[in-house]
Amino acid sequence: MSRYFTPTLAALEPYTPGEQRKMPDLVKLNANENPYPPSPAVADAVAGVVSGLRLYCDLTEADLCNAIARQVGLPADHILCGNGSDENLLLAIRAFCDGQTPLAFADITYSFYPVLCQLLGVPAHILPVREDFTLDLTAYYGLGETIVIANPNAPTSLLAPVAEIEEVIRRNPDHIVIVDEAYVDFAGEGASCLPLVPKYDNLIVVRTFSKSRSMAGARLGFCAAQPALIADMNRIKFSYSPYNISSLNQAAGTAAMQDDAYFRDTVAKICRTRQETTDALRRRGFTVLDSATNFLFARPAAKPAKEIFEALRERGVLIRYFSAPRIDSWLRITIGTPEQMERFLQELNHILR
Repeated sequence: MSRYFTPTLAALEPYTPGEQRKMPDLVKLNANENPYPPSPAVADAVAGVVSGLRLYCDLTEADLCNAIARQVGLPADHILCGNGSDENLLLAIRAFCDGQTPLAFADITYSFYPVLCQLLGVPAHILPVREDFTLDLTAYYGLGETIVIANPNAPTSLLAPVAEIEEVIRRNPDHIVIVDEAYVDFAGEGASCLPLVPKYDNLIVVRTFSKSRSMAGARLGFCAAQPALIADMNRIKFSYSPYNISSLNQAAGTAAMQDDAYFRDTVAKICRTRQETTDALRRRGFTVLDSATNFLFARPAAKPAKEIFEALRERGVLIRYFSAPRIDSWLRITIGTPEQMERFLQELNHILR
């Protein structure tokens, strides 16, 4: 680092995303991207706004917020869009945490949370998950701290019941509870906390277009909360990035949100492939957790996880390996198309032999 870098951030450990390797015939199963393209309506919508790019985008993001609101069953003033769901997380943590109020989260969860704590100078309160990787949500009762819960959790792929999360919200009435639902569209009916938003003024639900809407490259997310919380986060947003969603992405997101049939079809295809891949890995001796996401968390029996990860990489198949304690014997495998998963299994067979 340079000698000008601020000393308060000298120890910052940046978030490590999945490898973005470029090579012919690569099977990329390491970043939880959707293997299918966005809705065909997205391209038409983007083409329709190109001529207007000389003008600043809509500060209110009205069309996009209205499309999201109709889809999730909430008023539009309960919606705030972000440059990826990561920006919504940043806005919420910046608005509702400070140097005295910690952010509480699990020890095995989305690794962006501790990075945000370091970046924003927020103390982190880390609570261990159980031995089976499920969240012990009773540990969050009455914490007196801001809380973030990834549900389904990453990288474990496990879903906590809405009723258990509601109890956390109810038992922390004077502090914000953020529920990060990046993968919830793959978890089936009744898995989302969105219906709780009108009931609790301390709840923020964060969602993304990157997974189920096939728009990871667009960097688009949103959160839902009661209007007073949305106003607080907007105050932060307008203080540093008022035009945070481009006209292209507003149009693309609106079109993607409106094409419900396409969304449901791609989600269903991924869920079918997820079950087929789970069965195939279990036949090969893997322990595979019951996934509620578009990826699998699996532990091999025949060879060390890191060895399999490296061997697959040499064969042009990228998955994810984490060296962190408690999960260094596990692999995270994004669900691709049936053809991609067949290639993954074929290469895996060679390695296991």
